[in-house]
Amino acid sequence: MKNTNYEIIDIESRKQWDNFVTNRPEANFLQSFSFIEFHKRLGHKITRRAVTHDGQIVAVYSGYREPARRGAHLAIPGGPLMEWADMQVVRMVFRDIEAQAAKMNCVFARVRPQLEKSTKSMQLMKTLGAKKAPMYLSVEHAGVLDLTKPEDELLASMRRQTRYTIRRTEKDGVKISTTKDPEAIRSFFDIEVATAKRQKFIPFSFRFLQTQFDEFAKHNEALLYTAKYEGEVLAQNFMIFYGPEASYHYAVSTEAGTKISGSPLMHLHAIREAKKRGCIRYNFWGIVDEDDTKHRFFGVSTFKRGFGVTELKYTPAHDLVVNPLKYYALTWPVEALRARIRHVK
Repeated sequence: MKNTNYEIIDIESRKQWDNFVTNRPEANFLQSFSFIEFHKRLGHKITRRAVTHDGQIVAVYSGYREPARRGAHLAIPGGPLMEWADMQVVRMVFRDIEAQAAKMNCVFARVRPQLEKSTKSMQLMKTLGAKKAPMYLSVEHAGVLDLTKPEDELLASMRRQTRYTIRRTEKDGVKISTTKDPEAIRSFFDIEVATAKRQKFIPFSFRFLQTQFDEFAKHNEALLYTAKYEGEVLAQNFMIFYGPEASYHYAVSTEAGTKISGSPLMHLHAIREAKKRGCIRYNFWGIVDEDDTKHRFFGVSTFKRGFGVTELKYTPAHDLVVNPLKYYALTWPVEALRARIRHVK
């Protein structure tokens, strides 16, 4: 008799994991093997789980334990990945997430699925017992380019000023280079620190950036782009290429880069690389609404929209509460206050 049982298992094989994830239409680097390995290298407890049916993987999710003072939690960005219409599997996954969070002694699990936001998706989260989180987990409003279009069509869709900047910087001799050398992140970090001092924000640590870049780059999933003019660095982009998607992950620019913008040209080079690798979309990630002029990311969002992106809103982060007492006494009030202060929700 044919086995029709479902089973939930841990996955330790990179090949097995990535073969399933990269063939999903909503595949993203946040659910890649490398991203969770990066968190493991930082010392976080991780989980990488799959639902199998007749021995075949039908759903996956991976996450890491975030030991935050407001409440340790299991973070699952960009996942789970599965057929959301199959409620049997969906319920299995969400109950397993809760069980893994409890096993890790977490107050809650925070899930931000790669599922387009809709009335139906919000109701589904409620049906699954998830509560809309007071803060985000990962980008909820993204700008995406369709890379199945030819380059001339992509250029034609860009804002006139963006096209002009690309052509001008090419003509003026701005040079673009790439590397997979994790030591090159040192210059990226130095520029970030200098920018943080000017703009008064807390930068990522060198270990955080280098470990992440190294994990992706050694599997040919990341490149560091550098734009230079007459030998002087203008800007750098940390790009990730995973499955069907290229991701504009992190970026920095120097004071010289405010006078000569090398960023648009870097993106054109990255778009060409993504198309060469067979990626079908280029995700600029976070943008804010066009009328949200006071948001700290408004200027960056305007820059990204200049490339003619299609806007996509993902179902926002939701929490599966494991310890209600700690969650409502500490996590919820602290995060709700922080969100208002930072103007991030």
